Order: sequence, then C-alpha cells, then structure tokens
Amino acid sequence: MKLLYKILLCTIIIMAVAFGLSGYLFVNFVFETALNREIAQALDGSNILQFAFETAALNVPTKYNVLQDIAVEQIGAKLERSGRLSERCLRLSGEERKILYVSDGFPEDTSLLMQIPEDARTWQVIQYGEHYYIHTGIRVNALNRNLYLETLEDITEIFEERTMGFSVYRRVTLAMLLCSSAVMLVICIWLTKPIRLLTRATRKMAEGDYSYRARQMSGDELGQLTMDFNHMANVLENTFDELREEIRSREDFIAAFAHELKTPLTSIIGYADLLRSRKLDEEKHFLSSNYIYTEGKRLESMSFRLLDIIVTKRESLDLQPVEVETLFQYLEDMFSGNMEQRLQASYEPGTIYAEVNLLKSVLLNLVDNACKASEEGGIVELLGSKQEDGGYVFQVKDYGVGIPEDELKKVTEAFYMVDKSRSRSRNGAGLGLALCVEILRLHNSELTIESKVGKGTCISFVIPGKKAEVI
Repeated sequence: MKLLYKILLCTIIIMAVAFGLSGYLFVNFVFETALNREIAQALDGSNILQFAFETAALNVPTKYNVLQDIAVEQIGAKLERSGRLSERCLRLSGEERKILYVSDGFPEDTSLLMQIPEDARTWQVIQYGEHYYIHTGIRVNALNRNLYLETLEDITEIFEERTMGFSVYRRVTLAMLLCSSAVMLVICIWLTKPIRLLTRATRKMAEGDYSYRARQMSGDELGQLTMDFNHMANVLENTFDELREEIRSREDFIAAFAHELKTPLTSIIGYADLLRSRKLDEEKHFLSSNYIYTEGKRLESMSFRLLDIIVTKRESLDLQPVEVETLFQYLEDMFSGNMEQRLQASYEPGTIYAEVNLLKSVLLNLVDNACKASEEGGIVELLGSKQEDGGYVFQVKDYGVGIPEDELKKVTEAFYMVDKSRSRSRNGAGLGLALCVEILRLHNSELTIESKVGKGTCISFVIPGKKAEVI
C-alpha cells in the first residue's frame, strides 16, 4: 500500500474513533443530565405526594383512631386525579406491604416495594413494554399507620431523545468523515508530493539519466531530504564522470602503449630478420644493429618509467632535508655537455624536505622536456626561490614551440605527446610528465603549467615546508 493511502487510512480510523467516542460521550452526557433531572423531579413529586397524603389523612373524621383501608383508597384516588396532567401512577400499600390502592397500568412488580427503607426513599428506572419509567418509593405515617407510597412516571421521551441523538450523530459523523477524508486526501497528496518527486528522480537515475534532479517543494525535513538527495546525485554524477574519464584514460593508455610497443618492435623484428636472412656489408650491418640497440634502449627506458609510475602510486615517502644547491649543481652537470640548448640556473639557497632521487628525476624530466621543445641553441631557464610560508618554488622555462591551450590538461597523461613525431625523434614516449605528477603527489605538491604556442612554456611546482603534511 502506498504511503499516501496509509496516511489517509490511519487518519480516517483515528477520526472515526475520535468522533464516535466523543459523540457517545456527548449524547450520554446529555441523556444522563436529563435523566438526573427527571429523577430529581420524580423524588420531589414523591415528597409532595407524601405531604399531600399525610395532610389528607388528617382531614379524615376524628371518630376513626386508625386510618381505614377505605380511606386510603379514597385518598389514593384523589391524589391520582390531581396528578393526571403529569401522567403519574400511584400505588399504596399497608404495613404488611399489602397493596391497598393501585392505578391502572401500574406494573405488578413488587421488588422496589420490598426494598423501601423505614426512614428513607428509594427509586429505580424500569422498562415496561416499550416505555421507560421512574419508579419511586417512600414510607408514609398517617393516623398511626405506616404505609408505603409508590409513584410511576413515564420518561420514555428521554430514551427516545438519546436514540435520536445517536442516530443524528452517526449521520453527522459519517458526513464529517467524508468531508474530512476529502480534505485529508488533498493534504496527503500535498505532503507526499516531495516523496513522489524523489521517487521519480530515483527512477530517472536508475534509467541512466544522472543529470535529473528532484524539485524542492518546501523547507521542512522533506525539503532538506530533497536537498541532500540532489547533493548526493551531484556527487554520484561527478563520480560517474570521473569513472568514465578514468576508463577513457585507461583505454587511451592501453591503445597508446600498444602503439608505442608496436612501432619499435616492428623495426626491431624487421632489422633482426634482415641480419638473419642476408649477409650485409659492414656499414649496413652496423646501422641495422644500432637501430635494434636504439629501439631496444627506448623500450627499456619506457618500461622503467612505467615501473616508476606504478611504484610511486603505491608508496609513501620518508622525507629528508636536502640542500637545493645540490639539485641545481646536479642538473648543471647533467646538461653541461648539451651543445643544442643552454641551461641557465638561478636560485636562492635553502633547505627542503624531499626524497632527493625522486626530485632529481622530476627536475631532469622537466628540463629534458624543455630542451626537446626548444629550437637548437635555445635557452632553458631553471629557477628556484623561497616562499614566506617556508615552501620552495622550482620553475623550468623554455622559449620553444609551446603547448596549445586545449591540450594543457592532457600533457600529464601517460603516453600523451603534443607533437608525436618530434617526441619520437628524440626518444620520447610521453611518460615523463606522468611520472612527475605521481612523484610530486607523494611530496604533497603538483605541477602548474603555463604555456603559449610559439612563445614557450613555464612549468613550476612548490615543495612545502617542514610543517606541511605529506601523504
């Protein structure tokens, strides 16, 4: 059963019980009030009859010392005639509770008569046929006789009013339930609308539409739930986009890796087959062997770099203090014999915390890439400066071909090369920057690349100070 109908059904049940109980209590309260009023009137009437009987007994001729039965009957008949307008019936009984006078229609039941006390009055409500009566009893003293006076007064109208009250209230309750159910249905539809919108959004997302969002209807708990759901949907959509991008990157990686393997292996196999199947002169033999050796070294270098990338993704570092002077001196020594480019180093002395060999690999890759991107005789600048927070900034600048803006985000991907022919001609495989990114990640740092086509590239990174947290 839907939540809408559950709420509606529970509300109808609660209202039905509330209306029914309140109606029963109300009608019964009115009935009890009317009944108590009639009982009080009946008892008052009984007292009046007692007084009237005793007064009438005093008017009996004095020649009788004791009230005769015939006088009792006469007084009873007179009292009955005086009370016709109230439709009151009488019954008079002697000392032995023998009936001396009774009105027509008075029930033959004598249970109340037997219970009348000597110094008090009593009463009961009885049903006789289809009518209800108040039956009262009281003791009367008249001329040395103890008599018992009973009255019977019709109160059927009160019971009929109670029955009518229940009937009217049932109809009113039914009408109120129908009206309130219609109103509650509208309220339930309004209250559960955010849930239906969330259900629709969930279904849309299950069908693959991750951009669908639920509309917020209010600022209450359901509105907050909608906001949280939409936030979760945003996170999921971003996660799915990242997963798709990662899958695409892996597919590109596999395709590029297969291509990078295929090209040198084809050449190696071809030249090896040439050496095996033919007898070549010394010059061709050397060229073929040299090409096999060169391509083999390129494959070896690519394998080592791939291994480095895999290792750096899984390791954490124990950072040690390093003088930046040793890093700059190492790079100057490495590129001192490079006649095609000139390396110009400028730095501020200082101490950083890093893994020296990995950081050398980063700087070596960056400088090597800058040299490959520069024209022959071009200048490559290696700069270092301190930061106020204790960090140290490294910058590698070249004035070469530059990187197109739409490819800046891709250059750190494995096997990605901006100019493939230029990179391969210089034994490049597009793994250098990918390795740099992973090494710097272990140092809690990242590459910042600024480039303009035809004007050159500046790649920088910051090694945090000693207090910086390292992952």
